[in-house]
Amino acid sequence: MIVYSGSIRDFSNDVLLGLIADRIEECFRRNGFNHNNEAEVRSYNNSLMFMNNVLCNNSGIDENIKIAIEYTIPLTSKRVDFLITGYDKNNKENVVIIELKQWEKCLATSRDDVVITYVGNANRAVTHPSYQAYSYAKAIESFNESVRNKDISLHPCAFCHNFKDKYVDQIKNKKYEEAIKLAPLFLQKDQLKLREFIKQYVHKPDNGEILYTIENGKIKPSIALQDAISSLLKGNQVFTMIDEQQVAFATIKKLVEMTIDSDKKHTVIVEGGPGTGKSVIAINLLSNIILSGKVALYISKNSAPRYVYTKELINNNYRKKYVENLFKGSGCFVNSNSNTFDCLIVDEAHRLNEKSGFYGNDGENQIKEIINASKISVFFIDENQRVTLKDIGSIDLIKKYAKELNSEIHYGEDLKLVSQFRCGGSDGYLAFLDNLLGIRETANIDLSDITYDFRVYDDPNKMRDDLRKLNAINNKSRMIAGYCYKWVSRKDPSLDDINLENDFHAKWNFSSTNTWAIDEDSFEQVGCIHTSQGLEFDYCGVIIGKDLIYKDNKVMTNYSARATTDQSLKGIKSYLDPYKEADIIIRNTYRTLLSRGQKGCFVYCEDKELSNYIKSIIITK
Repeated sequence: MIVYSGSIRDFSNDVLLGLIADRIEECFRRNGFNHNNEAEVRSYNNSLMFMNNVLCNNSGIDENIKIAIEYTIPLTSKRVDFLITGYDKNNKENVVIIELKQWEKCLATSRDDVVITYVGNANRAVTHPSYQAYSYAKAIESFNESVRNKDISLHPCAFCHNFKDKYVDQIKNKKYEEAIKLAPLFLQKDQLKLREFIKQYVHKPDNGEILYTIENGKIKPSIALQDAISSLLKGNQVFTMIDEQQVAFATIKKLVEMTIDSDKKHTVIVEGGPGTGKSVIAINLLSNIILSGKVALYISKNSAPRYVYTKELINNNYRKKYVENLFKGSGCFVNSNSNTFDCLIVDEAHRLNEKSGFYGNDGENQIKEIINASKISVFFIDENQRVTLKDIGSIDLIKKYAKELNSEIHYGEDLKLVSQFRCGGSDGYLAFLDNLLGIRETANIDLSDITYDFRVYDDPNKMRDDLRKLNAINNKSRMIAGYCYKWVSRKDPSLDDINLENDFHAKWNFSSTNTWAIDEDSFEQVGCIHTSQGLEFDYCGVIIGKDLIYKDNKVMTNYSARATTDQSLKGIKSYLDPYKEADIIIRNTYRTLLSRGQKGCFVYCEDKELSNYIKSIIITK
């Protein structure tokens, strides 16, 4: 979405008349967004005045050339500050992407593409402006298929118009040479150079055609992690990490480089919600370490991602034994000696169990065993994705065992992932889910300002039919459900597990495969939390059973509606407050299921009151 757009002439008039900030705020409101960001309003009045100086004042740039302000990159929550579009002298379509910064200074770091500067009322680690501009350009190329097909060239740069000369050696440190080469950096004294950079690529107006392609082009989700696993392990840059993703990755990478050859233990905790890139960072880190000649393993309690990654790698000519030794379950370290491994990378750390083994009686604690077995242990965690009573992974428990084993703890702002890249890139959608499910109160109580395909169905057959059509495109749509249905087909394949209204019948996912999420013939089966957590789809259809209902004007849980074959709540009656424990598990389960789709989520509720309630709070533009 583009918030503000027009010709350079229109833009200049709005700046000169002091109206530009008001115009942008008006555009936000027109698009259904309640912006109310005073810091950004101040930045508009400041930064855009400098951009007006660059583009006007006898610049030689055609005033009919189109510009855009605040473009939201598809399938992300990230916005590009300034776009300029047009033809060069050879009639090639180009877009100049400008990242605007009001920084007066920053400090260089030893981390790749990371600087320290004062933002958000504190000194923080953030990506270098040139890297940020470059990563945004790569994201547009990745997500906008029309930009690629029309061969529209993107030319990123950064403009730090307030930067003080005494700190130039920091922002232009040799560490950032590659980023600055990819996206040139311009300071206040470089305004004429920025003008020439723009004129090099944008010489003639295009009547808004390029902006139309940017705004309305065919959107294609980023390649799923499971599809890119082979290339990633070869060291190829499949995903360009953005903002806090890059900060977290660079922070861990530097720590590993500095400490992996010592016997001093380190424990890293990376916190992030669904779709924030935890698994992408984990696999990139795994690749980086093993390519450096050190021993690193990917650990996951949930077997579904491990089996899917393994199958994809074997299909790409990796030796089965090598892959199986690379991806391990969380219960493999009961008898490991201290510091056996250079680095253990734990994905979905909230799913870790206390005991290991088939009967759940081996070892002391999986968190403690992993920290003990490795010099560097890295835990990727989202405490709101704890979905069984056996899941004991928590930040406090990781800290407890790290201290007990004399492992230095690394946890803080540099290791928190906020922006997410699933669910249409909508942070608002996840906030909506949290509010709907009663996990936390948020400002997003509806979907009025969210561009994400969210539908509520009265007929489960219609939901399945719509998903089937989408799945026929690329086999990346699936149905998933809460645990309210006995798995009777496991013993008698002639029976259906899920029987709903309008003669809807379906079976749980195949018991004969561990890779339901990518199998060619698995669409008609319904997945569960264990076969979908840690993975993603283009579209998912979620069947909400009677364990989540709407009653007495609120969303409630009913753990007695869970299937007796469900192991997630096994032993619940032994708890002092079984309802409280089950309530957390059920809400977390649906939050996880409802956040698996990159492009859309379709919902069918067995409880009609819940269905009607969700429909009542969905407000579309």
